[in-house]
Amino acid sequence: MKKESQAFKVIVLDQEYLISCPDDEKDALISSAKYLNEKMIDIRDNGNVVGMDRIAVITALNLAHEVIDSGAKGGGRIDAHTTRINKLNTRIEEVLDNYKLAGLN
Repeated sequence: MKKESQAFKVIVLDQEYLISCPDDEKDALISSAKYLNEKMIDIRDNGNVVGMDRIAVITALNLAHEVIDSGAKGGGRIDAHTTRINKLNTRIEEVLDNYKLAGLN
């Protein structure tokens, strides 16, 4: 049976996005968006990366590296991390698609 989804507002780099997810995953979505926002702000403020899409890609690569590195050190957790990365990548793609549709890049 498919879970009911609802759109929730998240803010990433001062941009508001509506992201659809099941109600029981709302807290994880909000936490993920907050974490992503913090990481993207770090990349934007501490680097020479310009543009929302480039910041998003560099951040995604850094997060993927963190997950893979922790999986290599943590043994059998890699499958859970891979699933989490896939979910985060899907959300990042949704955000970038919405960003492009709005003509903001």
